[in-house]
Amino acid sequence: MSRFAFTPVRAVAVGTALLITAAAAGVAAASGEDVTRPGSGHHAEERTGRQQTQHRTEHRTEHRNEHREAAALTGSAKLFRKTTEDVTFTFDAHLAARHNADPAKATGTFSFVHLDKPGGKGGWAKGRIDCLLTGGKVASATGVITKTNIKEIRGSRVGFSVHDQGGNDRLGYSWGATGGPDGTKKLTKCNSAAPFEKVRKGTGDFRVTPWNPPYPEAS
Repeated sequence: MSRFAFTPVRAVAVGTALLITAAAAGVAAASGEDVTRPGSGHHAEERTGRQQTQHRTEHRTEHRNEHREAAALTGSAKLFRKTTEDVTFTFDAHLAARHNADPAKATGTFSFVHLDKPGGKGGWAKGRIDCLLTGGKVASATGVITKTNIKEIRGSRVGFSVHDQGGNDRLGYSWGATGGPDGTKKLTKCNSAAPFEKVRKGTGDFRVTPWNPPYPEAS
């Protein structure tokens, strides 16, 4: 298949996209001790031990928060379609804390797959992230395609946008108004279309880590 087969969205004749494809349960135990009254002996020692453990845990949490990455976009999901099309996007994009002031220092990978039906024919591409911006639960990223089954788009830059809504995510891509990636290498970094696509429920989830930009300060 020489090109991606994009189905236009009627309102503005935009194209569709492509993509590939724990809940943690907390357990709490109650000791049954009345902690509103001071204890003695081993009970007091137990309380002291718990307090020390809690202090160490809080310190580790504060340490992690101080050194957490500046921004991130991760996860994989399929796009909503009324046809048999199977469209999947996957992201593993990160901006290190030391590069907080330079989103173009972001690293990571992306991939997308667009098939006419599950296991059918279509196009795919994967590449490296070269820019990442996030604000709240919205992310905008770009990357360069390094591998694909469509030679015309190899080496080009493409853009993505994601709105992380906890299972009801939305996604956009730079070729939304043109019907397919056009092989351009001139797309501005971190530039994409609004997240107009819906994610199909139950097929995955995107996660966005908010960026805290360095605002200028008065001298």
